[in-house]
Amino acid sequence: MRFSLLIILTAILGHAYGQHSIYGKIIDARDSSSLPGATAYISDLKRGAVANPEGSYSIENLPRGNFLVEFKFTGYETKVMIVRVDGRTRHNVRLDPAVTELNEVVVTGISHSSELKRSPVPVATISSESLYEHAATNLVDNIAAHPGISQITTGAGISKPVVRGLSYNRVITLYDGIRQEGQQWGDEHGIEIDEFSVSRVEIIKGAGSLMYGSDGLGGIINFIAPNPLPEGALEGKWLTNFQSNNGLVGNSLSLAGNNKGIYWLGRISQKNARAYRNHYDGRVFNSGFNEVDLGGTIGIIDEWGFTQLNVSSFDQNVGRTEGERNNEGNFVREILVGPHIEEAEVTPHELSTYSLFVPRQSVRHFRVSGNTNYYRGNSRIQLDLGYQHNDRQEFGNVAAPDEPELEFDLHSFTYNLIYYLPPVSDLKISAGSSGMFQKSIGGGEDFLIPDYRFFDWGLFAFANWHYKSLDISGGVRYDQRSMSIDPLFLDDSGSPSGNPDDYVKFEGNSRRFGNYSASLGITQELTSSLTLKVNASRGFRAPSVAELSSNGRHEGSLQYEYGNASLEAETSFQLDAGLTLQSEHITLEAALFQNTIESYIYLKKLRGRDGLDSIPDPEDPVPAFQYIQGDARLVGGELTVDLHPHPFDWLHFENTLSGVRAVNRSEGTNDSTRFLPFIPALNYRGELRANVSKIGGSLVNAFFMIGFLHFWEQERVFLENGTETPTPAYSLWSSAMGASVRRKRDAGTLLTFYLVVNNILDTGYQDHLNRLKYAPENPATGRRGVFNMGRNISVKVVFPFSFREAKHD
Repeated sequence: MRFSLLIILTAILGHAYGQHSIYGKIIDARDSSSLPGATAYISDLKRGAVANPEGSYSIENLPRGNFLVEFKFTGYETKVMIVRVDGRTRHNVRLDPAVTELNEVVVTGISHSSELKRSPVPVATISSESLYEHAATNLVDNIAAHPGISQITTGAGISKPVVRGLSYNRVITLYDGIRQEGQQWGDEHGIEIDEFSVSRVEIIKGAGSLMYGSDGLGGIINFIAPNPLPEGALEGKWLTNFQSNNGLVGNSLSLAGNNKGIYWLGRISQKNARAYRNHYDGRVFNSGFNEVDLGGTIGIIDEWGFTQLNVSSFDQNVGRTEGERNNEGNFVREILVGPHIEEAEVTPHELSTYSLFVPRQSVRHFRVSGNTNYYRGNSRIQLDLGYQHNDRQEFGNVAAPDEPELEFDLHSFTYNLIYYLPPVSDLKISAGSSGMFQKSIGGGEDFLIPDYRFFDWGLFAFANWHYKSLDISGGVRYDQRSMSIDPLFLDDSGSPSGNPDDYVKFEGNSRRFGNYSASLGITQELTSSLTLKVNASRGFRAPSVAELSSNGRHEGSLQYEYGNASLEAETSFQLDAGLTLQSEHITLEAALFQNTIESYIYLKKLRGRDGLDSIPDPEDPVPAFQYIQGDARLVGGELTVDLHPHPFDWLHFENTLSGVRAVNRSEGTNDSTRFLPFIPALNYRGELRANVSKIGGSLVNAFFMIGFLHFWEQERVFLENGTETPTPAYSLWSSAMGASVRRKRDAGTLLTFYLVVNNILDTGYQDHLNRLKYAPENPATGRRGVFNMGRNISVKVVFPFSFREAKHD
């Protein structure tokens, strides 16, 4: 933070740049009519402008240099152009009506922002419009409908992202470019980010980004906050959402402004949901959740660059579904009767209430971060600093419902420092360092992982060369992680004693892991409509503390877990090849990958001497698992075909096929161990969509969609000791529609509404990555586990309001 303040003072007191700006008109390529409301935005500077009624725009107070500018307008293809800014620079733009959207700016990585079509690293982008158009109960649920992306779920409130079959600590989650650090190793909680604070998502598939180091072996997901408003604007937005299945009520109110280069944004959001329902289970007891989030940003934009401060608070409470039922098939729960704990059938009121019951968990996440970009001539320095405090408590004792049985108190400090050298012709080079210090302290009556501390640091360099239709990008990084794990001794009452002669819950341990990562890729425009991409990357991941030292019940997984202190770091080598075709009638994107991972870490179910499941605690009969490792190979890909026959460009038939085959290549494997556990099944998604620019005099930018999803049977599973079981195939239908309602007096937007229906036929199904699939059997039906959500109708309305419009020069 002190560095950011120093840069501000230096810029104000010591540096006086000339007046540089970019201005011009944004018009329709067909008839040269103006496009009021179109935007021009420079991601590297966090600076933009909105076109006035004549289509004119102006971005002032810029440093001299070459910048990637993104020109956008709803219903038109985005245009991305490199503009040389030197003095007052005029740049007019002609936009064509949209057929598909492939030309976007991506900012996730270590070099300057770049065009998506020029990036050799496999990157997927999800726009704010797409986030609005889907019905989801949490942030990860919203992005899991995209090719190559899945989710591990534990009820409606908890989801963890899966990228091409890899998840947990193999996927780094970012918020606005800074690592999001909760208990990343677990699947009993989600991502601690307010879903209403996200305007865009960028996903790197594989270890193609060198900026973030260890844990990025499987990919990067960057949730990006809204852009600062243009100079002079003062605007707000109220979003409200209701979902029928679990009665979810969500609201988010934000207010943002920009006055003389000082920009700010404040937001408050809430969600409240009761138990969800499905065809086989009815209402799933204690599957509700509630959430209250606060967030704010303040920043300064000037000729020297920008600096901003972000603060957020995430407060979530989630009920924990255990799936216990009586002989009639009704859910049961523990209650306190006098001094005794007894089992009682759940009442209809308890099934439908918004109240949460034991077991439940509370997650509180506080985050403060600073981002600074400082321009000096044609070079740039980027500094990101972050502090996060994550406190997760699990409550499981009905006799003491407010006393946590498990508590994880985690403190994380992160930094990124990057120097972007002045470009030499078409060669761009950047170098830097990033790292993290983390400290975790346990609490409560039980203990799953030990207290620990670790420090990461890494050094990297990256280069990008552009020549005509060819782009070559590559870099190298070295990481080192030093980890210190504290011992824990328990007395006869199960309390920490500090006496080495007592029961050893956790062995003390110190480990150090170091290795390198690398990436090299080529993008070649074969023709104006055909682009080929090839990328090779090497990744590295150190084991997590849970994999090394866990010893206890893992609530979210419904299992008891043992760590393995002898685990080594994972290393991967991934090859990617992609082909993009964009023509008048069809858009095609094909991607293939092969990821070979040495020392892959996974869980294996244990057997007792009787040949049955190993049960460490008879009073809490969940099976035991232990972390082991071996060599793995994941092969798969994604194919997207979007048909938009001219002249019916408003009609789209999009088809996506994605899948991954994950094989255990370790010596001694057999039919029961040849596949890796918990890999998503092959799936197809089809969507027929119609876009209508205007209906009558009030409705604009309308869309109508019907979708079909099919997951094939997942029979490539890790069968040994019943670690996992095959999952039957299932199909789901969905539909959606939406439009903006225009104000008559000034043609502004009064509101935008979205109506979405998921699982139209109320199909009963279990996704292969649903952790509740392994809940106890229903004695009345013989069905194992709890099923996914049934039919769900979502109504979402966005009300924008403006107190002051942006200045138009």
